[in-house]
Amino acid sequence: MAKNHIKISANVADTVRPTVAGADERPGWHALRRLAARITTPLLPDDYLQLANPLWSARELRGRVLEVRRETEDSATLVIKPGWGFSFDYQPGQYIGIGVFLDGRWRWRSYSLTSSPVTAHPKGRARTITITVKAMPEGFLSTHLVGGLEPGTVVRLAAPQGNFVMPDPAPASVLFLTAGSGITPVMSMLRTLVRRDQITDIVHLHSAPTESDVLFGSELTALQGTHPGYRLRIRSTRTEGRLDLERIADEVPDWRERQVWACGPEGMLADAERVWKAAGVGENLHLERFAVKRAAPHGTGGNVTFERTGKTVHADAAKSLMEAGEEVGIRMPFGCRMGICQSCVVGLVDGHVRDLRTGVEHDAGSRIQTCVSAASGDCVLDV
Repeated sequence: MAKNHIKISANVADTVRPTVAGADERPGWHALRRLAARITTPLLPDDYLQLANPLWSARELRGRVLEVRRETEDSATLVIKPGWGFSFDYQPGQYIGIGVFLDGRWRWRSYSLTSSPVTAHPKGRARTITITVKAMPEGFLSTHLVGGLEPGTVVRLAAPQGNFVMPDPAPASVLFLTAGSGITPVMSMLRTLVRRDQITDIVHLHSAPTESDVLFGSELTALQGTHPGYRLRIRSTRTEGRLDLERIADEVPDWRERQVWACGPEGMLADAERVWKAAGVGENLHLERFAVKRAAPHGTGGNVTFERTGKTVHADAAKSLMEAGEEVGIRMPFGCRMGICQSCVVGLVDGHVRDLRTGVEHDAGSRIQTCVSAASGDCVLDV
């Protein structure tokens, strides 16, 4: 079976202190953090820590945007200096959540890390991470990150996560199958393989509307020129059409023997799943999706009551309970916002809710995931 990993956003709730990434590896710093929390009770430790450095926080990860570097007409790379508690030994291919304060509220999305993980501190400069964002017509936050975010902005971060990763050592032969912004997690992999001197036998098929739309085009071309083991094929879909995976052997004769990492539009990934499964090599295929598959909305939704706060809001059948709560200022615990991490689980006191992915209904007394559940009639949550 293909390894299918999905992401939409990764968030850190205002009211819940997240697990500090790397705490086990940094016991001294973590002890100071716990001490700060104790000696400043009942005041928030952040009230004191921020006086020294706005990137220091006892309850959340933060970062400062150092640079917004344009990549293409509608995309940019954000260079971010993470603050206290961030772990730089993430795996190539993972993603982080980033929160930006806009129009009176924190808005979160997750983006693949395009930087290479490092544990050693580079001489003469601070350690940084990068994410590369493509502005989407319907994406309010992505448009702001590409065109409106000022260097110096302090953002919130969620720790790196995700299983769409490149192992160490890398497989002997690799196929990267990417399209559009689906190249972003693969860039972290490529940069890491270069640093580890593991560019052995890699074929990379990348699709974009035109050559000017190719993210990291110059870097990819230079990589092919300096590493004979890396073979790049860029397909301009406006003139050549989309890649037909039924004829993948025309491009990569030994595709069945390669480990494959694929990321891009849903249509391409669905085709890849079908072709690899039909060939009996589905276990070689690793997928990353940037959106969750949802079942068709059913019913008209209902009134969602948050019992502890006494607030009620009407939500339609397509809106998650988490989104409904955020509309009336209810801040619930959450992590991945895609039904994987279980951070958002709360009790259903009364009524029925429906899983947005499967359509399965849950009754009163159940523990439900607010990020992937919607009202199926009136319901009451233990929040």
